[in-house]
Amino acid sequence: MSLATILLIVLILMLIGVIPSWSHSKSWGYGPSGGVGLIVIILLILLLTGRI
Repeated sequence: MSLATILLIVLILMLIGVIPSWSHSKSWGYGPSGGVGLIVIILLILLLTGRI
């Protein structure tokens, strides 16, 4: 596996971990999941265009 694939998997797991419906992150709101989601989308676009 390449470094980009491992990074993408870690970021997806982070995105799942900050979903606001879970008890440990209900008070956080949508900020953390939105930020991590944005990073995942940017990395996915870079991965698909071949820049990573």
